[in-house]
Amino acid sequence: MRTILKYISKYKLLIVIPFMAMLISTAIDMFNPYLTQLLVDKVIVNKEYGLLSYIVISIGSIGIARALLGYVKEFTFDYMASKVAANLKLDLFNHIQSLSFNYFDGQNTGELMSRIGEDVENIWKAAGFGASLFVEQTIYFITASVILLCLDWKLAILSLATMPFLCYVTMKLEKEIGIAFGKISDQTAALNTTAQENIAGVRLVKAFAREKHEILKFLKLNKTNYTLNLEQNKVWGKYNPMQELLGNISILIVITFGGMFVIKDYISLGTLVAFNGYLWMLIWPMRMIGWLTNILAQSSASAKKLDNIFNTKPSIESPKDAFKLDEIHGHIKFENVSFKYNNELILRNINLEASPGDTIAIMGTTGSGKTSLVNLIGRYYDACDGRILIDGLELKSLDLNSLRSKMAVVPQDNFLFSDTIEQNIRFGKEDATFEEIEAACRTACASEFIDKLEEKYETIIGERGIGLSGGQKQRLAIARALVRNSSILILDDATSALDMNTEYSLLKNLFNNKKKSTTFIIAHRISAVKNADEIILLDDGSIIERGTHSELLNKKGKYYDIYCEQFKDLENDESEVV
Repeated sequence: MRTILKYISKYKLLIVIPFMAMLISTAIDMFNPYLTQLLVDKVIVNKEYGLLSYIVISIGSIGIARALLGYVKEFTFDYMASKVAANLKLDLFNHIQSLSFNYFDGQNTGELMSRIGEDVENIWKAAGFGASLFVEQTIYFITASVILLCLDWKLAILSLATMPFLCYVTMKLEKEIGIAFGKISDQTAALNTTAQENIAGVRLVKAFAREKHEILKFLKLNKTNYTLNLEQNKVWGKYNPMQELLGNISILIVITFGGMFVIKDYISLGTLVAFNGYLWMLIWPMRMIGWLTNILAQSSASAKKLDNIFNTKPSIESPKDAFKLDEIHGHIKFENVSFKYNNELILRNINLEASPGDTIAIMGTTGSGKTSLVNLIGRYYDACDGRILIDGLELKSLDLNSLRSKMAVVPQDNFLFSDTIEQNIRFGKEDATFEEIEAACRTACASEFIDKLEEKYETIIGERGIGLSGGQKQRLAIARALVRNSSILILDDATSALDMNTEYSLLKNLFNNKKKSTTFIIAHRISAVKNADEIILLDDGSIIERGTHSELLNKKGKYYDIYCEQFKDLENDESEVV
């Protein structure tokens, strides 16, 4: 609950106003049973009819005042809760954005969506309704208990005899219902993850005719979710009737013993009626306490889930005295760099150097460490040994934001937003002019198909680029990187879906660019790497061959074998690509 209290404490004024309205409303409500006592004893029993109009006006005025104060209280509490939920969602989203790559390697999108959506909503209910009602009912309970003791302490003690039992039942309910809500929250996240994955991958599911399998998988998770909710209802069903019973026993005690006291003239009939009115101010909190416990336990379980995220710190952060780069020339050097992932050695003693404007091509089998190597340049992961220098400065001494803002990356997964083509490219550079966007698209050979579209750059593409071919998505992703005009460009298998002619034109544009970036190209085709300044061949995390295209062919090693395999059907093996 500390998460809730931390955010609520930011809005002290929005707490004071409804709290004062609550106190005043509760205070004047305490006069109603007293006025009822006067009505019975003075008007009905003693026939003092002159007091009737005053009592009726007083009861009506109290009702109007409580209605107005109730509006102020409810509106202000809801307004405060909405502010808390909005700030909590924003802070949670900002914190998630700050976390390192390795956090997302082990997280599901559906689970994080559940935390931002469902769990924050649970806290909104607690802050805007549950907590205020809990405080209000507590005030009612304490005040009514004091008044009952003043009216007749013997009858009050008898009516409060069930309180210890009620406290015990409530504590048991809170404990068991909290455990139940924790399980439901986890299962709901798993259910949302499965639904999100299947909706996003519905074309793959249909392509493999796996609808039945996925439906059965969802059905199994949904059944588990149903079972957990049923268990929660069993907990609720076990303790709520006991709370109701204890409340009704209190009423029975007051009616029985109170009636006897009236008969023996220990108390007046009006006092008994007033006593009954104040007793209901005890019974309602007693009856609602289980329901309030339900809300508060649910929000407590959600708060714990959010705390787990907030307590997760980025594994990679800028140092306190980080050096902020005004510009990068693009001189990159790896010195005996090794990298581990999940305690498995991925890269071993990597040494390489790229001068500004150089193109370094990286080839190798799947799992050889190609992507891991380029991920170290942007410090998305940290090397476990050795060091990386950029323009002579050690990578770990640089400010992360200034470093990454001067890099352009085209990852293997060409993610595109459900937005216009222009906005997807503008994601690379928010203040890019339309002329810069067009130039980037020409360089990436994307303008060829964009100009054929009816709405051209205003064409809205589907989620993750649905509606575009693989090659078109890759060209848009490359254009998004090029519009940054960065000193470092990383292409991670970025031309794999392009045909040979388009790849030829695109690489030619890159090599002939006036301001040539230091470029790292990961590729499987010789045609994509042939004109690089240095080609590196990785195997099991180590560099087994390196050199220019001609040098590697003369060595007749692994690179030569790949070359012969890819060009065995061509008559002119030495034909130029660019």
